[in-house]
Amino acid sequence: MRYEYAADLQRVAEDMCDLLFPHVQTKSIMCFRSYGTSSTRTIARCHTLDKIMQKALGRGSFYVLEFLTEHFEKQSVEDKLKTILHELMHIPKTFGGGFKHHDFVTHRNVDKYYSAYIKKKNEIKKNQTTF
Repeated sequence: MRYEYAADLQRVAEDMCDLLFPHVQTKSIMCFRSYGTSSTRTIARCHTLDKIMQKALGRGSFYVLEFLTEHFEKQSVEDKLKTILHELMHIPKTFGGGFKHHDFVTHRNVDKYYSAYIKKKNEIKKNQTTF
């Protein structure tokens, strides 16, 4: 596997956090593209430092969103945005190093968050003044 920091996905994730997930400390998340997966069904993953690693490293929680290029890049723009939302939804409000599971991170909830994100983006665009 090869990993590459994904500045473009980072900007999108931070924008989503600003609009939908204010509990996410954007300085403590990073987005990466990975290359060379043998996975056949996974599009993205959310990783974290568990409590013992946080303690050992003397730092707070940290989340890494990994996007498996072979699968992620084949998606439409809408599905890419939904995938980013899906991974961000795994981060709990406590931002403590745990995860929200798939009983919360469902297609239905991802669709709700996606609709809310698009609505907020459109409101921002509508309210911007051009000169």
